[in-house]
Amino acid sequence: MKFLIAGLGNIGPEYELTRHNIGFLVLDRLAEAQGARFDHTKLANKCEFKYKGRTIHLIKPTTYMNLSGKSVNFWMQDLKISKENLLVITDDIALPHGNLRMRAKGSNAGHNGLRNIDEQTGGNNYARLKFGIGNDFHQGQQVDYVLSQFNKEQLENLPFAMDKACEMVLSFCSIGISRTMNQFND
Repeated sequence: MKFLIAGLGNIGPEYELTRHNIGFLVLDRLAEAQGARFDHTKLANKCEFKYKGRTIHLIKPTTYMNLSGKSVNFWMQDLKISKENLLVITDDIALPHGNLRMRAKGSNAGHNGLRNIDEQTGGNNYARLKFGIGNDFHQGQQVDYVLSQFNKEQLENLPFAMDKACEMVLSFCSIGISRTMNQFND
């Protein structure tokens, strides 16, 4: 059984520790914990590892956030992975910082990366792990907020939430979405 886990973010050092890059950061942590190393390949930085008899492919699209669907769709087709075995990790301003919520499907809620994945894969019927980044910004400042770096307190708490996100990814791949949501969602 194969799974595709797509962590959303933007490539380049200027985006490295920004809120919008939490998908990349979670996958970096998961890959490190599993002893996997990312290689640059077509439309993504990619690695894979085995977990409980499953092959888990991690991708960090190199298409920039707004075109994430191009990479996700390419790798789903190339690896012959169905949408039921796709999980997208993304930032979410509707959740408080560090809160995590897994969903079996849902709207893009104005998130351009999810919107592009919906367009490229033919709908929103794929699992997503939403990583709360909070909404501590003034009206009209959303773009600046998501592209800014975490503050000191948030950075200190980030490892705990990222570890939980990694557990949720592995749970999704081993016991499925329903049981994972029951176990981890608040």
